[in-house]
Amino acid sequence: MAKKEIICCEEHAIHKELLEKVHRTMPAEDSLYDLAELFKVFGDSTRIRILYVLFESEVCVCDLAEMLNMTQSAISHQLKILKQNHLVRNRREGKSIFYSLADDHVRMILDQGMNHINE
Repeated sequence: MAKKEIICCEEHAIHKELLEKVHRTMPAEDSLYDLAELFKVFGDSTRIRILYVLFESEVCVCDLAEMLNMTQSAISHQLKILKQNHLVRNRREGKSIFYSLADDHVRMILDQGMNHINE
């Protein structure tokens, strides 16, 4: 079994100016935690598929279930997670609830991710 090479500095030197600059611009720990939690939401392919459907149109749970070949219950569960994370919004029309992307930030996040993997 081949040994893994450990990449590290040949000389131990602390670059204080650089570290101070990073420290000044580093977001608060709770903000970093919230950001990590947001990215976890994007870690599920079903939720990504739902968001891509919502790129095209506002749709109801029935439409999403049909489009993604899933049960309404499974779709509703994923929509709840997306809504809790402010990625989708809904509105009621009679007995139907229609979902749409919460804002353009959601589209931008996915577009950037897709651009990155396609490089």
